[in-house]
Amino acid sequence: MSPRVEATASLETEARQIAAELKRCVSAGETHWFLALMQAIRDWPLPEETVGDRTYRYLVGGEAFDWLLLAERLCDEIEAAIPDEEREALLFHGCLPEEVDEHDVERLLGAKHRAHLNFVYGVRVEEALQLAIANEVHKERFAARVWENGHYDDEVFQRLYDSSQTELLVEFRESKIKRASKKPGRSEGEDASVGQAENGRGHATEAGISLAELTEFTYWLFRHRVNGCEPARVASDTRKGLAMIQRLDSLRRARTSSVTQAS
Repeated sequence: MSPRVEATASLETEARQIAAELKRCVSAGETHWFLALMQAIRDWPLPEETVGDRTYRYLVGGEAFDWLLLAERLCDEIEAAIPDEEREALLFHGCLPEEVDEHDVERLLGAKHRAHLNFVYGVRVEEALQLAIANEVHKERFAARVWENGHYDDEVFQRLYDSSQTELLVEFRESKIKRASKKPGRSEGEDASVGQAENGRGHATEAGISLAELTEFTYWLFRHRVNGCEPARVASDTRKGLAMIQRLDSLRRARTSSVTQAS
């Protein structure tokens, strides 16, 4: 067994121990389920793992931490001990339990909080920015009486990244292949990931992309845009993305309030 395989096996053993301790702690009622969950997330050693037929990639691009994805994975371990409405609010809407606020999350994540911010700006804000530009394209076409269907994504990507979505996805996958080929002693999971990228080379369509790869692609687009734009443009785009997130949050809160009042 190679040192790399031994190290991976050791991390997997540690992860199983953390999951078991989380389950024991919550079942015994020693602490609030969310605090126990955050402790497990803080200690979690694996950047990605495969459970059943699903791949969970918690660390995107080697520097952006998706703690809510890890929370989803770990909540399956303690599902029976979590109120359904609190679990759904956390995983589907990112809403924290009433006893917790964002400052607590920063403290509970510890050293992983910076990587969490990388994910927020590199994935969540980037997705919101793409949606904001798509809305602009839609309004412009409507105002100009342009009724043709489709091609929204290409126009959005041209405005933000100066290339089509297909061209950028091919470039992203080729960059993954080059990076992986430079790593000595790749793991089986990395070989499989590279194989998927190679199979998709030249046939880059969103229909053929997994959720994990789409998240990676979005973060790669963020880095690509930031590295190629003037700082003032980057700041302006960031504000636009944040404004869209605030708008979506307001709509969600309004819907939740109306449902609550109706019930």
